[in-house]
Amino acid sequence: MVAIVNDKGLLVIGDVVTDVVAMHGAPVMSASEIAADIVLRPGGSGANTAAWAATLGADVGLLARCGYDSSEWHIAELTKAGVRPYVRIDADNPTAVVIAMVDKTGERSMLTNRGAGGLISEADWDDSLLDGVGRLHVSGYLLFSEPGLGLARLAMAKAAAAGIAISVDPASTNPLREFGVGRFLHESEMAHLIFPNRDEALLLSGATSPERAAELLSETYGTAVVKLGPQGAIVATGGQVVAKADPVRTETIDSTGAGDAFAAGFLAATLDGAGERAALEAGCRAGAECVALVGGRPRYGLDVKRLYPIHTD
Repeated sequence: MVAIVNDKGLLVIGDVVTDVVAMHGAPVMSASEIAADIVLRPGGSGANTAAWAATLGADVGLLARCGYDSSEWHIAELTKAGVRPYVRIDADNPTAVVIAMVDKTGERSMLTNRGAGGLISEADWDDSLLDGVGRLHVSGYLLFSEPGLGLARLAMAKAAAAGIAISVDPASTNPLREFGVGRFLHESEMAHLIFPNRDEALLLSGATSPERAAELLSETYGTAVVKLGPQGAIVATGGQVVAKADPVRTETIDSTGAGDAFAAGFLAATLDGAGERAALEAGCRAGAECVALVGGRPRYGLDVKRLYPIHTD
């Protein structure tokens, strides 16, 4: 077995998305006009995780693909968040776009065009991306296109050979079902850590409770962190639940990116030497901060010491 290296850098491979967030009070009905507050935000599961982790003090790089239409804006937003953007620019396709319709409870429905993000491939890889990296984090969305799947296989194989820990976020239940549960488990088997939410954990494990799902998934991956939203989170290692964290109470405005923020909080904490419970709590704090904002990214000037006290003396 290759020993895990001690570098503290984080490399995220995932999507950069232009989020159009429409917050509406009345139900959306066919053939009707509904009043809404509509904003444009930088997003994407991988980019959100990278931005939150960088804001929390981690050394983060993001490998992603943007289109010709908005790459400068996205690169600038990532840079302002403290992320090193390894962004490949597609001259023929637009950046991915998600129209997120958020109801008065904060829950969202999404319309998605993957654009350039669905074309990221092995050609976008360079071995130097792993320099100084202690963890590779892969967004599950990467696996759901053939070019991205090839990149995921290559990146995970290179990381594993270098003794770099690997984590994966399953992304979403619908594409997971379409991709195939068994196929996803096989393609992500080099990961040491998985970040499903409750529904994804139940789907991937076949269990009927999130606790049992965490236990089963940890037997496959080594560690499984199950995000439970307003119920907090649990982590299992080696087939046993080892820690739970209560939710952080906050007003939910928009749930976009909450799972990405949670994963970032957990990863930043573990890269800083935190144990499972402290990392869970850091994830819950980041998730709570995210749902209190519109969009999936941290705001500039975030009080990191309040959000992530592991960085205090």
